Amino acid sequence: MPARYRWSAPSSARLAATLALAGCLSAACGGSDTPGTAANPSASASPSASSSPSPAVDPATVKADELGQIPVLMYHQLLAHPRGVYDQTPAQFKAELVSLYAHGYRTITAADLIAGHIDVPAGKKPMVLTFDDSTVGQYDELPDGSIKPDTAVAILLAVGKQHGEDRPVATFYVNGEPFAGHPAYLKKLHDLGMEVAEHTLTHANLKQLPDAGVQAELAKGLKVITDAIPGVQVTTMALPFGVRPRNHALAAKGSSGGISYSFGGVFAVGSNPAPSPYSAKFNPMYVPRIRSGLRTGDQSFTSTDWLPQLYSGKVTPYVSDGDPDHVSFPKASASRLSPRYASMARPY
Repeated sequence: MPARYRWSAPSSARLAATLALAGCLSAACGGSDTPGTAANPSASASPSASSSPSPAVDPATVKADELGQIPVLMYHQLLAHPRGVYDQTPAQFKAELVSLYAHGYRTITAADLIAGHIDVPAGKKPMVLTFDDSTVGQYDELPDGSIKPDTAVAILLAVGKQHGEDRPVATFYVNGEPFAGHPAYLKKLHDLGMEVAEHTLTHANLKQLPDAGVQAELAKGLKVITDAIPGVQVTTMALPFGVRPRNHALAAKGSSGGISYSFGGVFAVGSNPAPSPYSAKFNPMYVPRIRSGLRTGDQSFTSTDWLPQLYSGKVTPYVSDGDPDHVSFPKASASRLSPRYASMARPY
């Protein structure tokens, strides 16, 4: 069975590294207010690479590089007639998706990225599709309950299937009245395998709020999700406008009104590809995203600039070895590996 369609328990090294990352707040990990920059998280040395059975696929034959960069793409509205730089037509979204799949990309969620559980077939590359603001152009239904054509989810499911990915996934960052007052859609997305995650209650600029206000926004936003999907674990959040609160730590952990939240990953607004979660440069508390869109004055923040660089190799992409329990990379790249993942390393 291809790796993308099976689940395997994390190795002990992966689990230890994931727990360390999940507990790393911005105060400890550093980070910058500039989108796309990330500080080196503090790390203690891990055991040297362990001996393991030979991989099913020789990493060298697929040119695996699991220290390469990963596009985390940010989408908003799909509209027949886009009104702003964050909007796209369904045809534009489909064209970009077809291009990504044609260049070997396959989907993982934001939670997968943060957890360091990247399970895509050997030779393929992970991409994270994120959708902000829970708009009906992303997901909507016809009266019979079927998914409305030309929504992002309908297009993703169709394009993914055409490229051999029967259950493509994405991450939806939702606000207080998701999908024009259809909170039941959150459970529908969850049942499709999508990640439903936090984007605050009112899309507030967190830097303009006192600490209590920041926590209320996030706690109340979380309740919208957990009311719709009882028992769900919400592990990532996206910052409205890409702006962190003055107390950076409150973006990841806090409580209000008897509701506590704790996120392992905090996602920013458009800029460059994200480092591999196995890289020493990966900061889970400020993960950059690439803004998808064609109508903008600054192409350096957008997919029209970054995807060609990833396709051509000008920016080194993450290429999977097909084994989610090891990290393969050329020996020359060994200095980029986070010490947390040394026990999983498979240089060649």
